[in-house]
Amino acid sequence: MTLRPLSHITTSWECAWNGETRQYEPEADSFAADLNAVIDLLATCERPERYHDHEDTLAERTLSQLKWPIQKKGAQWHGADYHSILEQGAFGDIGQEDLIAAAAGRVYAAMEFGQFHFDDMEERHLNMLAGLITMIIYHRDCDGSSLRIAEKAD
Repeated sequence: MTLRPLSHITTSWECAWNGETRQYEPEADSFAADLNAVIDLLATCERPERYHDHEDTLAERTLSQLKWPIQKKGAQWHGADYHSILEQGAFGDIGQEDLIAAAAGRVYAAMEFGQFHFDDMEERHLNMLAGLITMIIYHRDCDGSSLRIAEKAD
């Protein structure tokens, strides 16, 4: 769910889990190492007070800087795909701090409900967490901090 949306960058989006290292197996031209790094990062993040505030900051940046025709009605943003709103707002987010805080907040929320494995999460939160992780990896690739292992030329 997290790496498939990045298949336009590299076709090697499927990862193998290594039960001994408890990480995805890094492979050439794959985002597996980045996924491991993001998982490790989220595991060390402090719990944000209100993770939705970080998502709102990204959406507000999309509205103010990019002038997207979006608006917040109640607790939800309308006018464009929510993932796209957050992804675009993160381009101005130094180090993707708001993306990371939003993702970490969703992890903590899941654990509060006894959901300690990604696949056990409530579907909407699972989809949102997967999207946030995708965005973090995408932005890391865009700013050159990706850990993706490049294939070596023969």
